[in-house]
Amino acid sequence: MKHEHFAFARWAALIVPVCAALGGCLSSTPIWDAHFGEALKTVTQAQIIDPHAAEHAQSAQGVDGKSAASAMDTYDKSFQQPAPSPNAFVIGIGSGGGGASGQ
Repeated sequence: MKHEHFAFARWAALIVPVCAALGGCLSSTPIWDAHFGEALKTVTQAQIIDPHAAEHAQSAQGVDGKSAASAMDTYDKSFQQPAPSPNAFVIGIGSGGGGASGQ
């Protein structure tokens, strides 16, 4: 039993200083943290051709506001009520398509 205690003490005596020494190798990254997200912001801004386009561009002619709103409502409703699909388990029964009837 005493031999197991000495083995544990030996491992502990070896591991504790190694962990303390490796703790000194860690350093915070204040420079990287200060610039966190700049690459994303730069790439996003590079993809925008004219960031102030809404301020100086004229609206398109041909569609008034009521017609555009009605078209958008109709488009949205087309996704809310999809067309009913036929039963996938019934194949060619009662559809009147013929085919294998021999006529």
